[in-house]
Amino acid sequence: MAKEISKEEKIVNYAKNYLGTPYQYGGTTPRGMDCSGLIQTSYYQYGIKMPRSTKGLLKAGKRKPLRKAKVGDLVFFRTSKRSRKKNHVGIVTKVNGDAVDFIHSSTSSGVIISSTENPYWNKAFAELRRYIK
Repeated sequence: MAKEISKEEKIVNYAKNYLGTPYQYGGTTPRGMDCSGLIQTSYYQYGIKMPRSTKGLLKAGKRKPLRKAKVGDLVFFRTSKRSRKKNHVGIVTKVNGDAVDFIHSSTSSGVIISSTENPYWNKAFAELRRYIK
């Protein structure tokens, strides 16, 4: 019997449709997508309304330690050299022990999959939040 795909896996699979989409501030379409737009668009596809901004996303969900990450959780980062604010977000696509792979829209590369095993993302990691029980 085939394993049923969880809602979280469906969200991740939907987000992967946007791989290669260029970054566009405020974007929510295949022509251009920003990080929180990718979250909102992907979750909305499965009936979950999410805040539109990284700041709004930080006020929702339940904070979890990275070691308890699950596919579909959101990872938040501090990527600005001038501010300590959490300003970037991605969706966990795979758990690798104490590290995670995540899909996100980066200003330099558009929608890509990265890992917290990468020193840049490891240092920038700020928190993990869960939105689906």
